[in-house]
Amino acid sequence: MLALVKKPHIEISLHGEHVAELVDWIKKRFEVTVLAEEPEDEFVSIESTKYWKEMEKNRVGNILVGARLKAGLTQAQLADKLGVRQNMVSDYERGRRTYSDAMAKRISQTLQVKEEHIKYGSEQAH
Repeated sequence: MLALVKKPHIEISLHGEHVAELVDWIKKRFEVTVLAEEPEDEFVSIESTKYWKEMEKNRVGNILVGARLKAGLTQAQLADKLGVRQNMVSDYERGRRTYSDAMAKRISQTLQVKEEHIKYGSEQAH
């Protein structure tokens, strides 16, 4: 069961025996909203979803989009800082073009993120 205590804001995931009793006890003190009551065996792992598979196809591009947005930059602004055209940034983000190690270094310095994160989508090289 996935429950939300509105004030104070707490999200809890409960599994096992006597879950309903525990939620009833919490409801005596807090306002609670139950978000899902499905048993665990009805949940689907995110890795098996179409969404996850689509996101994984362009992991590095999606990481670049996130880093750019976190830096508060548009594609055009990032392109200007990198000395490239905006459509190149768009191509990188959409997975239509891969960037070189030198470009990954420039992007990481510009967006102030670790170069490995920009190159591989994680903190560690693969």
